[in-house]
Amino acid sequence: MTRTISFTLNGEQVSAEIKPHHNLVEMLQREFNLMGARESCGQGMCGCCTVLVNGAAVSGCLYLAAFVEGADVQTVESLADARTQALSPVQEA
Repeated sequence: MTRTISFTLNGEQVSAEIKPHHNLVEMLQREFNLMGARESCGQGMCGCCTVLVNGAAVSGCLYLAAFVEGADVQTVESLADARTQALSPVQEA
C-alpha cells in the first residue's frame, strides 16, 4: 500500500510515493536520488542521516517519510550553489 505525499524539498515543491514504513532517508534516496543523508547506525546517534524539517534537525533514519507531508525539507545538497552547482565548503569537507 502506497501513499502520495507533497512537500518542499530544497526549495522545490515535490511529491513522492511512499510506503507507511519508509523512513525519510529511504525516501530521499529512492525517490530523489539524494545520497547526502545516509543511514549508518540506525539509531539516530551518529548524525549521518541528519535532515532539516521545518528548520529543525531530525534523524532521517528514525523519522517516517509520511511526517514530511506539507513540510519544508532541506538536505545537505541544498548547500550547493543553485546556479553553478558548486559545492559549499561544508560539502567539500
